[in-house]
Parts: sequence; C-alpha cells; structure tokens
Amino acid sequence: MHLSEVTHPNQLHGLSIRQLEQIARQVREKHLQTIAASGGHLGPGLGVVELTIALYQTLDLDRDKVIWDVGHQAYPHKLITGRFDRFHTLRQKNGIAGYLKRCESKFDHFGAGHASTSISAALGMALARDMRGENFKAVAVIGDGALTGGMALEAINHAGHLPKTNLLVVLNDNEMSISPNVGALSRYLNKMRLSPPVQFISDNLEEQFKHLLGESLTPELERVKGGMKRLAVSKVGAVFEELGFTYMGPVDGHNIEELIATFKQAHQIPGPVLVHVATVKGKGYALAEQDQVGYHAQSPFNLATGKAIPSSKPKPPSYSKVFADTLIKLAADNPKVVAITAAMATGTGLDKFQAELPKQYIDVGIAEQHAVTLAAGLACEGMRPVATIYSTFLQRAYDQIIHDVCIQNLPVFFCMDRAGIVGADGPTHQGMYDIAYLRCLPNMVLMAPKDEAELQQMVTTGVLHTAGPIAMRYPRGNGYGVPLMEEGWEPLPIGKGEILRHGDDILMLGYGSMVYPAMQAAELLSEHGIEATVVNARFAKPLDTELILPLAQRIGRVVTLEEGCLIGGFGSAVAEAMFDHNVLVSLHRIGVPDRLVEHAKPEESMADLGLTPPQIAERVLLSLSSSQKTATQSVING
Repeated sequence: MHLSEVTHPNQLHGLSIRQLEQIARQVREKHLQTIAASGGHLGPGLGVVELTIALYQTLDLDRDKVIWDVGHQAYPHKLITGRFDRFHTLRQKNGIAGYLKRCESKFDHFGAGHASTSISAALGMALARDMRGENFKAVAVIGDGALTGGMALEAINHAGHLPKTNLLVVLNDNEMSISPNVGALSRYLNKMRLSPPVQFISDNLEEQFKHLLGESLTPELERVKGGMKRLAVSKVGAVFEELGFTYMGPVDGHNIEELIATFKQAHQIPGPVLVHVATVKGKGYALAEQDQVGYHAQSPFNLATGKAIPSSKPKPPSYSKVFADTLIKLAADNPKVVAITAAMATGTGLDKFQAELPKQYIDVGIAEQHAVTLAAGLACEGMRPVATIYSTFLQRAYDQIIHDVCIQNLPVFFCMDRAGIVGADGPTHQGMYDIAYLRCLPNMVLMAPKDEAELQQMVTTGVLHTAGPIAMRYPRGNGYGVPLMEEGWEPLPIGKGEILRHGDDILMLGYGSMVYPAMQAAELLSEHGIEATVVNARFAKPLDTELILPLAQRIGRVVTLEEGCLIGGFGSAVAEAMFDHNVLVSLHRIGVPDRLVEHAKPEESMADLGLTPPQIAERVLLSLSSSQKTATQSVING
C-alpha cells in the first residue's frame, strides 16, 4: 500500500510491522518534500511519525478521538487522514491549515494553535462520553514542552481526581518545545528517560522468582513485586502515579511494534493512563536531528543541503531583530533591564539577548500567565522587566495583566511581537485583538511604531517609562529599510503623534503598521485632486487629542487605519474621543472587520481585507462620494 491510497486511518489496520514502517518512510518523505518546497513546521512532525501510526493501529478513528496539542506535530496525522493529495497546499490560501481545524476534517476533533490545551479538551470529551453512556476512547497527545504550561498541569490534576474516567495521555518527550525546554519538570523528565522502564524491573523480578520457585507468585510475593514496582516508579513516574495516573514508559517512540503493544495495554487499564514516549525531534532528517531549534520550522529550503532558498533581493532587518538589537544595547548599560520570554526566544529575537546578557534573560517556558506576574514581581523590586510575548499568546495572561500589573500600576514593558496579520499560521496566531483588549485597562499606555527606526525609539521609551505599564505592538516580518541609529535613541513624549503630510480634504490617522499604507493611499488620492493630512498617531492610549481633534474639526472628514480588529480598536478610540468632545464629523474606520482571518500570505490577507494602499484610496473615494450624496440629499430635502 502507498500512502497516497490511504484516505482513512483505519485502512492501516492489519498491515504488518514491515508495511507500517514503509508507510512511515513515505510519511517522512512527503513531509520533507512539502516543507522544503513551501516552508512550515518540520521537526515536530518528523518526530511523531511512528507514534502516530502505532497509536492509530489501536484505535477506531470513526469512533475514538485523538486530541493533538498545538497541531504542528500533527502533520503525519493529516497525511494518513485523507489529506495526502492536498498536502502540497499546506499553509497556503484555501489550502491545508498548519494547525488542526474541526471544519477541515472529521478526524480533527479539536482545533489548537496554542500549547497545553489537549488534556483539558480530551478530559472534557471523556466526561461527556461518560455522562451520555457512550463508549469511545479519548486520547491526548501532548509534547513535553507543553507541560511547562500551567493549564496542562491543571488538567492532569483534575483527571487524576477521576479514577473511573478512562483517559489516555501520550507524552511525546523529545526534550524540546521550540527551543530546549526549561524548568524543573523538564529536568525530571530527562531523568525518567534515562531510567530503566518500570515494566522491565517488575517483570524481571517475577521471572527470577519463577525460575527459583518453579511456580507463580504467592500473594505475599505479589506484594513484594508491587513494592518493587512502586520503588521503581519513585524513580521514573512518581509524579504521575501520585497524581492518580497509571504511568507506562519510557517507550521507544520510533519502534512501531513496541508502541503498538504499549498502547494496546494502556487501553485495557481503567482510569487515567499516561504513556511516556521518548522521541527525537526531526527524526529521519539528519540536519533536523542535529539542529532541532533551527529546523523546528523552516522557510523553503534545499532538501539536499538544508540551506534556505535565498530571496531574489536582500531584505531589510526584521522588526524582531531590530527590537532585540536595541534592547541588548539598552540593557548592557542598565543592569535593571530583564528580558522575559515564554518559550519563544528565537521567534522574538531574544536568543541573541540570551547569548549577550544571560544574567538579564529569563525563559519561563510555555507559561504566559507566570511570565506576566513574574514581571510584576520584578517591577516591585525596582527592576525593568520587558515581557516579550507574541500578541496572540499574551491573551493567555489577560487576568494577570489586569490584576497583577495594571491595578498595582507596575512599570512592566509589554512587547507584542507578531501584532496584526501573521500569514500562514492562520486564525490562532493572528495578532488581531491586543489594541482592543489592552486599551480598556486603566494605567496602560499603548504605542506602535510606523517603521523599524521608530521601533528603536519606542523600545527606549518603554524601558524608561516608570509611571506604570506600557505596551508596544509591532508586526511580523521585515521593516522598510529606513536608516537605523546605532545608539542615542531619544524617548518619545507619551501620547504625542506627528503630522507627516498636510492637506485640507481629509484627515487620515494611521496607527503602527498602517501609517505607510496611509501615506501611499494619500499620494493616490492626490492624483484625484484630494489632498490628505496624514498623522502618525504613535499612541492609541493616551490618544493625542490635542493634535487630532482640532484637525478633525477643521477638515471635517476623518479616516482611521489600523491592522487589528475594528471593534474596540484604534478607530474606536478616535470615535470615542470625538464623541466625548462633541466633534461630530464624518468618520470612516478601516481595519479588520468582525471575522477570522484565515491562513494565507500576509499580502493576500491584506488584499482580502481591503487594506492595501489602492484599496484604501478607493474606499476613501467611495466614502467621500457617499458623504457628498448624503449632504446633497439633505439640502434637497431641506
């Protein structure tokens, strides 16, 4: 059987171990070819090929439910659940999603782009099953990196309190999340990987007694065996056993035969069971095995050499790089500055900060809630914590932002990478909501740079701001190539914008990444005889009402532009300010409407949302035309 013939995972049932190993090789080959051609997550999926195939041998996927944590480790799952023929469209517009989506396949039982959710979801399904008197298996597959997230531990704590609820948790242990795991739990798992399996110890003990006595164990010797097993578990799975799970492992995650036998046994054990599977991230591609951080995800690359395919022309530095370089220079002169990441060192550029200033760097693991309150504690003691977290991930710590930072008015600097449209990762990773969810919080200052040079100034502003919390959003990708300063950045005055262009026909207020598109749209409008004043707002809170409101009153027509949700966003802030100050003029808000932004190239998403400069100009023209018709009709009716 060839992988291309597999449209249902149950088709693999009954194949020999040799045939399943052939399927495994085909999964890896297709996986590698696809990522090399179009980019995407590489190492996680390569590490779970045998685990996926073996687990599905022991399940009926028409009935049983498997919940994959995060989703980028589920590429083999996609390939054996009927998506082989479309897999080349991975992470492309209208193609296969990079994460699991319930609407994409009946085998995707729970969508997820954030880590540490699988055990909670699987337990919820198991409880629903028992309440309805149904009979199916619920399985959560979670990477060891996700166990650094408190939500996973909360779910383990709950499941262990339910001894009659059948639940299988498969711990995919490769010592990695994106970067090497951090924390005491990771160290403990490493010890477990190196310890002899419990089953070997207990079974070997029984064989020795049988050899000596020639008979089965007496009840007394069974108790001795149980005591030996508990002693072994204390070295291997004590934490999980004490929390109410039956622990099995570690199991070789690349031995299909051993995995199938283990999973079959696990399904026979009542209550919550944890199978500890030791895997190698990037398995089967030597370069990915050797550089597990670098090959976690890749842009298109040469499969033979492993080197990225160069772009046609050099690109300006990324916002993440400019941010990290600037913060390093500021922190080198100020030992109170502490950079904090939640397991995203490479994505945020803080891996370079760690190399330069390791004593001022903290990685808390996949634990955004802890990261924020940790930053609050640092701020209490006079440090300058810089919590660098993707916009979409900071959502997970919302309560901590409110209670532990804003209510206490602590000077924590939040740096939100990947704000706005992020592209191929899709709805779970789009940074759409940070303006809205932070703008409503007392004491919070919100800012966004128009380009990478202004980013340098805002990093300085955030580090020096001691009056309370301050947040900066900046986009994924490269800057505009504007000249950068090596040092000597001056902080910006809080709540002050700037006029970039003068005109009397319309006022365009751009925030962050939408300032340059506003300028480009203004030039296009000029060709139609419409001259715009363009303002770089810089701050969504406090809003520069001293600048904006008189301009709005004088010009009479206002357009706001933002790369975020319209509901509660920057445009809403402007509308509120105008209403509160009785500046009742025409207002047109341009941003992301109340809908999810699916995976696609960023430029494709911008076009779909009507956020390109030509589309902005066209929307402004239509808005002007509509307002003129309304005014004319009002005169006629009057």
